[in-house]
Amino acid sequence: MNVVAIVTVVHRATDGELALTPVHGEALLTHTVRGLLDVPEISTVLVAAPQRCASSFSEAVGHLGCRVVPGSPREALAAIESELARDSVVLLHDALRAFIPAQTVRDVIAAVGDHPVVVPVLPMADTVKLTSASLITGTEDRNRLRTAQTPIGYRLSAFRPWDVTGAATVPGHPDAMRVTTDFELSLAEAIAAAPKNEETL
Repeated sequence: MNVVAIVTVVHRATDGELALTPVHGEALLTHTVRGLLDVPEISTVLVAAPQRCASSFSEAVGHLGCRVVPGSPREALAAIESELARDSVVLLHDALRAFIPAQTVRDVIAAVGDHPVVVPVLPMADTVKLTSASLITGTEDRNRLRTAQTPIGYRLSAFRPWDVTGAATVPGHPDAMRVTTDFELSLAEAIAAAPKNEETL
């Protein structure tokens, strides 16, 4: 079974630049790709890069031996799809989630054996309010809510980028935060500087 990880930025126009933010002396994207390459179950890591960022992304990760494909995750997968077996697993990972533990990645890969799509999630800690016209109209039951993380695991035949309708879930991890704010950047610096163990990417 092949396991292919596709790293990408999709949520905001500025995410491409955020992925190049220095963390402990290297671009955030570099940490993301290196972490995935350190998971033995993953055979290939591709980076789907916005056209404007393709050159910068290549500079950040080219020395790691991964391939940067300008374009969408679908275009990245198409570049190697003919080489994949039918039972291959595709992981779609947010470039800004650089420090997800290796065990969480393995849990996603293992769960794809039983489910076509798998998402790591965390319980919602905050109270969630419903509003209308700046007024609180109700309270959502947070016991039913989860925050979704990546990598999202897909069977090759079920690959629909970012479509997780009906997906199974596995436990996520706090270290898999998206690094987008100064506070999160401070946490990322601390994680990157901490002694590594086999469970941390």
